[in-house]
Amino acid sequence: MDSATANRQLIDQLPRIAHQPEDIETLLDAGAFRERLHQEIARATKRIYLVALYLQDDEAGRSILQALYDAKQLRPELDIKVLVDWHRAQRGLIGAEKSEGNAALYREFAQSYQHKIEVLGVPVRNREVFGVLHLKGFIIDNTVIYSGASLNDVYLAQHQRYRYDRYHVLKNTKLADSMAHFVQRTLVDSEAVNCLNQQTRPETKILRNAIKQLRLELQRASYYFDPEPIANDQVGLTPIVGLGRRKNNLNKYICTLIASAKHELTICTPYFNFPRSVSREVKRALRRGVKITLIVGDKTANDFYIPPSEPFRTIAGLPYLYEVNLRSFAKHNEAAIARRQLAIHIWKHDDNSFHLKGIWVDRQYMLITGNNLNPRAWKLDLENAILVHDKHELLAEQKQQELSAILRHTQLMGSYKFIDKVDSYPLPVRRLIKRIRRLKADHILNQIL
Repeated sequence: MDSATANRQLIDQLPRIAHQPEDIETLLDAGAFRERLHQEIARATKRIYLVALYLQDDEAGRSILQALYDAKQLRPELDIKVLVDWHRAQRGLIGAEKSEGNAALYREFAQSYQHKIEVLGVPVRNREVFGVLHLKGFIIDNTVIYSGASLNDVYLAQHQRYRYDRYHVLKNTKLADSMAHFVQRTLVDSEAVNCLNQQTRPETKILRNAIKQLRLELQRASYYFDPEPIANDQVGLTPIVGLGRRKNNLNKYICTLIASAKHELTICTPYFNFPRSVSREVKRALRRGVKITLIVGDKTANDFYIPPSEPFRTIAGLPYLYEVNLRSFAKHNEAAIARRQLAIHIWKHDDNSFHLKGIWVDRQYMLITGNNLNPRAWKLDLENAILVHDKHELLAEQKQQELSAILRHTQLMGSYKFIDKVDSYPLPVRRLIKRIRRLKADHILNQIL
C-alpha cells in the first residue's frame, strides 16, 4: 500500500456527521455573507452563538450588535452569546491611539437595553502575541455559518472595500449542537472567560491561573457527536479543533489530508508562511506527481499593506516578508512550475484584501477553516475546521463555482521571476529585511507571523 492510500484510510476513519448535499450552501462574496448573517439573526428562535476574533466598533460591527439586541428584545428567551478574543477586544487598532477598544461598544449597548447580551472575552494566553481565539463559526438555531471572517466593515463589505474570505452555510442540527456544546462547555463555563460588557473587568494578571487551566483543557478538547454512517447520496462532516504544538488534532489531520492527495491538491492561504510539517507534505506531494494549485494574496492585498506613499510603520513590512517566502518557494520549485505540475495564482482586486484559507483534495475532500496554515496557527492560536467528505463528488459543481470565483481576480505565475525581488521594494522595507537578516531573526519572526 502506498503512503497516499494509507493516509486516505486514516481520513476515511474519522467520525462523521451525515449531511444532505442540498443543505450546504456556498456564498460567493462578502456582501452575500453580510446579508445572510442578518437574515439568520432576524429569524432565530432558539440560540445565536457568534464566535470570531473580534466584533469591531464600526458601522458593520454595530449593525450586527444592533441586530442581536433587536432579536433579544423581541424574544428575550433567545440564548445569545458573542465570543471574541479577550485581548483584542480591549485595545485599539494597531498604530492607533491607546483606547479601551471594542469593549466600550459592548458596554454602551448593554447600558441601553433591558434584555442584555453576553459579549464574552476568551483569553487563550496571557498576552495576545502568544495566542488568540481564532475559532470560527456562527451557530444560529440549527444552522452553522462558517467563515474565516471577523465582524467589521471590510470583512462584511459594508462600504466600497472588502476583505475576501470563504463563506459556507450548513443546515445540520447535529453539527450545530456539537459546536454549540463545545462553546458552552469549554469556553463559556471557564473561569478565565469574562463578560466584556461590565464597567469593571478583572485584570489579565488576576486570571493567569484560570487562563493556564483553560489552555490545558483546550489542548485536550474536541467536538463530541455520535458518528453516523454516510449514505451514497450524502456527504460527511467532521468538525475538528486544535491548539498548540503537541497533540493538535487539527494540525495532524491537515497534514494527513495533504499526504492523502493522489491527483490534485489546492491550497488557499492569505499569508504564505507554511509550517515545516505542511511544507514537507507539499514537497512530498510534488514528488509523487500530485498537481498542486496554490492561491495566495498579492502583497498589496494583504491587510497589513501600507502604500509607499504613506508613512512607513514596521508592521507594513509583513506583506513583503510573506512575498519573500513565496518567491523562495517558487524558485526552489521552478521545474514543477515549468512542467505545469505546480500552479501559483496571485490574487489582486483593486484595493481589496485577501483572507481565504482552505484545502481541496482529489475532488473528494474539502477543508473549511479559519486556519491560516502558518506557524502561528500551528502553535499559538485556537483553531478549528470542518472537513467535508464527498466520496461521490455530490458537491462537485458547487465546489467548482467557489474555486472559479476565487480564481477570477488572480494571475498565474509562469515563473518565480514574475514575483518581485527584495531589490525592488521601498527603501524602508529593504532596510527592515536587511536588519532582520543581520540579527538572524527570520526564524523567530516566522513563528509569530
